Amino acid sequence: MAASWPIRNWLSQHVRRVTATRAIHAQSALPATTSAALETIRTQPSQYIVAFLVGRKFILTPRDLLTVPHIKDVNVGDVLVLKDIHEVGSRDYTLRGDPLIPPGRVKVEATVVEHTKGAMEVVFKKKRRKGYQKTIKNKHPYTRLRIGPIQFANNP
Repeated sequence: MAASWPIRNWLSQHVRRVTATRAIHAQSALPATTSAALETIRTQPSQYIVAFLVGRKFILTPRDLLTVPHIKDVNVGDVLVLKDIHEVGSRDYTLRGDPLIPPGRVKVEATVVEHTKGAMEVVFKKKRRKGYQKTIKNKHPYTRLRIGPIQFANNP
């Protein structure tokens, strides 16, 4: 303990103190209404959404190519409207729903690009000393979607 006092004295004399200063630039005010918040997000250069699709949430931006488990009863070229949107945002602002953003406020469409299959999965089953061997091969089907632009409603 006795050695710590000389070290403290030396540090206090030789180390320059750095004090925290407040930022000079003005803080922008938060939007008061949901319509004003959506308008602010619309003016930002890049937007994203968090949408619930095929059993899970995805963070999506316009022109994304999304691979999801196979969606039945859709054909290539069909347009799907994403209804369960939980969050809309940009680099500076985020608007979260409670739990969803009303469908009339934000509209996002996804176009079915293709139906495809994943990589081959091989499962080998065996029971010792019984002569039982079995190889199961499977490819899971997937649907690929192209996300369209994020469209905001003009009216409140």
